Amino acid sequence: MTKPRYITHLDQVPQLTPSERELLAPVVEKYAFRTNDYYQSLIRWDDPQDPIRRIIMPDVMEEMEWGELDVSHEEDYTVAPGCQHKYRDTAVLLCNDVCGGYCRFCFRKRIFMDDNDEAVRDVSPGLEYISRHLEISNVLLSGGDPLLMSTRKLEGIISRLRGIGHVKIIRIGTKIPAFNPFRITGDPALLEMIARFSTPRRRIYIMAHFNHPRELTDAAVEALDLLHRAGAEICNQTPLIRKVNDDPAVLGRLFKKLSFIGVPPYYVFQCRPTEGNLTYAVPVEKSIDILDRARRNCSGLAKRARLTMSHHTGKIEVLATDDRFVYFKYLRAANPADLERFFAYRRNADAYWLDDYEEFAAEREFTDLRDGFTTERR
Repeated sequence: MTKPRYITHLDQVPQLTPSERELLAPVVEKYAFRTNDYYQSLIRWDDPQDPIRRIIMPDVMEEMEWGELDVSHEEDYTVAPGCQHKYRDTAVLLCNDVCGGYCRFCFRKRIFMDDNDEAVRDVSPGLEYISRHLEISNVLLSGGDPLLMSTRKLEGIISRLRGIGHVKIIRIGTKIPAFNPFRITGDPALLEMIARFSTPRRRIYIMAHFNHPRELTDAAVEALDLLHRAGAEICNQTPLIRKVNDDPAVLGRLFKKLSFIGVPPYYVFQCRPTEGNLTYAVPVEKSIDILDRARRNCSGLAKRARLTMSHHTGKIEVLATDDRFVYFKYLRAANPADLERFFAYRRNADAYWLDDYEEFAAEREFTDLRDGFTTERR
């Protein structure tokens, strides 16, 4: 297989029965659906709870009311069309509104809905903003998926970024190595472009999204190896997803296989309370336990991932629990003063997000630890 056939309609999936298509039709009408015959081939169709199927195929539970479309309030940090600036040294370019759509738990599913204009095809205003802000050293290309664009268009963006002297790191957030590795193995021009612009002092990072060890096929590993050989650095990040990788043995196996091929685990994300995502979410305290147990039998190289929340106030590491509290610390913060914060909330087994703890704390207990002092409120 060199060029998988893309699938955007349920009637193109012969493994579904007519009744299943009818049941899922309202879901795909609301939230985008996109897959391909390579990724479909990874599904074990005799297992209704197959984890690869969970990643890609719609679920009727997505219709449940829960969460909001822009749970991280990205609009608050949008400084130019398609450009976000939340942390001082980092900007995000939503450079592609071509439907990613493959991950059912995508936190930006709103981008692929009708009349949404957050992602843009012309990133010039964002690039101009970045060029004027000398503090920005790190730019993340995101959106839908930048590798769904043509290499020619992607190269145009990267070459302009490389013309901005203070931008040292370019990150490309992509599921393509897992979803369609032939996009990489079959395009020498893409690898040549990365080799040209990922230099010893200014690297391109590929932020891969492998969610389950079965995605690490021979074709996927070959694609990652070619990216490495072209000079890209590669990290992996994944949300913790119910019935996909919320088993410590599965998550640990993913970490190990990634470490074997030189793709270090970077972040494990707490699934955001995005509209429609309750069926994929895991409670915070269960996530802590799963990650802790997954790392126990891993080498140091395989256990580097941090459990984090991409909260609207910043990137918050979920550190640990004890008998009473759950402990948190800001890794990145929209308000630099928050970087000093190491704090705890009384445990709440039903909490899926920081806001659940804050609501619970109104009648319970909150601890903020700064400079060696502890304060509590009830």
